[in-house]
Amino acid sequence: MGGGGSAQRPGHGHWPAASLLGGLSEEPREQMIRLGRRVRFERGERLLREGEYGSYVFLLLSGWYKVLARTPDDREALLAVRAGGDLVGELACFDAQPRVATVVAAGRGSAKLIGRQQFLDFLAAYEESAQAVMCAVAGKLRWATRRRQDFGSCPVGTRVARVLLELARAYGRPCATGVSIGVSLTQPELAELVGASEPSVHRVLRSLRERGVVETGYRRVLVRDLPELTIAADGDAAQRIVPASTSHRVAATTIAPTQARARLV
Repeated sequence: MGGGGSAQRPGHGHWPAASLLGGLSEEPREQMIRLGRRVRFERGERLLREGEYGSYVFLLLSGWYKVLARTPDDREALLAVRAGGDLVGELACFDAQPRVATVVAAGRGSAKLIGRQQFLDFLAAYEESAQAVMCAVAGKLRWATRRRQDFGSCPVGTRVARVLLELARAYGRPCATGVSIGVSLTQPELAELVGASEPSVHRVLRSLRERGVVETGYRRVLVRDLPELTIAADGDAAQRIVPASTSHRVAATTIAPTQARARLV
């Protein structure tokens, strides 16, 4: 495996540093975890539903979650993933508008259900937590903006590399042979995140496997060479990632960038 690069930084507690809880210091983190009531989820259970009004947020404690939105042809497309340590549902608490996306548990997990007023009172009392929530919202906006930019300007190989790199940095865990991306995604779901056809993403992954950059299995991706994946994500290696016959840009199979709203759940 190539040297250098970095996976997720260890955060406070057992949450990734990129998450809300992982970035908080001990006192505000413990105070936040005490809010609301604990709830548990099984695979497929919905936490939030697109279009509904809500007066609560979920502070995710464990598990993986998928952020979905309806497309013009009435499909549910995968927009992002969330994990323990993240917050979902905050936008509807801030502006009292309908939810902009659906959040579904990808497996067993737990969270704290926090009412709107209790959540807002807490942020008013703890400046560090309020700043951390603002940073989390900004991070979601940056993700949505990058995906829109990539849809319109980058070849599929670059887009796949960028999504894998961001997932590795946010949620990856170092292991003996590389960095394991803990997010359980199928190839169709990865294609939705990338905004490309499934066959195109399959070709890119095959090329990355052949070059020893990644190793894939059922709902599993292991990054074996993080520096090489970083180079690929820069765009300079796009022609090496995808064979020349397939390196042209393909139309997104998810929400068209010109039609999409920023989904920050």
